[in-house]
Amino acid sequence: MPSPSDPVPLDASRDPHSPGDPPRENAPGDHDTGPGGNRLLWLLAVVAVAFALLRPISPTAWLGLIDWQTMGALTGLLAITQGVERSGVLQGAARALLARTGTARQLALVLCAVAAVLSALVTNDVSLFLLVPLTRELAAQAHLPLARLVALEALAVNAGSSLTPIGNPQNLYLWHRSGESFGGFIAMMGPSVAVMLGLLLATILITMPRTPITIAPVARRAPTQPRLLALSCALFVGFVVALEMHQWVPALAVVLVVYAVWHRQVLRRLDWALLATFALMFVDLHQLVALPQVAGLMARLPLDQPLPAYLAAIAASQVISNVPATLLLADHMPHLAVLAIGVNVGGFGFVLGSMANLIALWLARVPGGLAEFHRISLPFLAVCAVLVGWVAL
Repeated sequence: MPSPSDPVPLDASRDPHSPGDPPRENAPGDHDTGPGGNRLLWLLAVVAVAFALLRPISPTAWLGLIDWQTMGALTGLLAITQGVERSGVLQGAARALLARTGTARQLALVLCAVAAVLSALVTNDVSLFLLVPLTRELAAQAHLPLARLVALEALAVNAGSSLTPIGNPQNLYLWHRSGESFGGFIAMMGPSVAVMLGLLLATILITMPRTPITIAPVARRAPTQPRLLALSCALFVGFVVALEMHQWVPALAVVLVVYAVWHRQVLRRLDWALLATFALMFVDLHQLVALPQVAGLMARLPLDQPLPAYLAAIAASQVISNVPATLLLADHMPHLAVLAIGVNVGGFGFVLGSMANLIALWLARVPGGLAEFHRISLPFLAVCAVLVGWVAL
């Protein structure tokens, strides 16, 4: 992992719209390609074509492989986030926060603490939709290492969301399946999450320098649209409440219609490539899990023993992400507590370990973000897996 003595890699982590760059007309809310550009999208498309040739299924069955509730939630949150960014208010909020923060390390501690707490209350992906756009603006105004900050925030939301039954989808599924009380689930995950958060603190201290923050002069202040911000905030609250009530279809319709009527530019800037990437991920992962070879492997693994089950949950999460890994392993593992701990630890490491990782990097839109993420997250997983295993098993 990078050390605090390392020079801050400005070129690799500057926001594309930092104040040192020439002003651009559409700066608020602009987006570039996500982690690795569109390479992940093309890779998933090739895998989908390969599965279509090897295991032909009807178009209706293909559509059934997609988790439409997740896609609907992602679409609505992307649109609302775009509305907040285009309101131009983030610039002023970022300058106010920077004025009250002394060093890059202090800023990272504040952002990661907020990310961890929010993710335990409103899920990890929602936390990222709130924080990453602000972090982009912070990095642009103070020439901070954006890729490193976002990588740490991804670790923070994965750690914080592990604590509660409502922090992430795998916890919600396992909570209902286990029959534990809300408090009982928190008590079950508490020791593991304490290790994760302690390791996160150590990682921030190691990777973030104590250099004072210098706010760059603003070449051109973006025009603000307070009404668009107020509208987006109201839509956000209503949309999250609707998601909790499993009413995502009418909620998404309201979001899209409101922006289409009053702020059409928000929908024009929607990141359709990210939506296509997630749709293809669902198709490919469901096809992979359905392979007879995978079922045979599950039958041969000693998943009734805690340590092999824990390691299998981590390994499966690295390959197919922790939510599909949970669904794959739940029927084969009698120890649901071990499964819950394993898939949450498995959210660290490779970017596919958790969908929150992909969302964070895509929202950051920074060159070199994927490499910087793995530079921090892979060692984090190695240490976390050992420490959590020692404490929890």
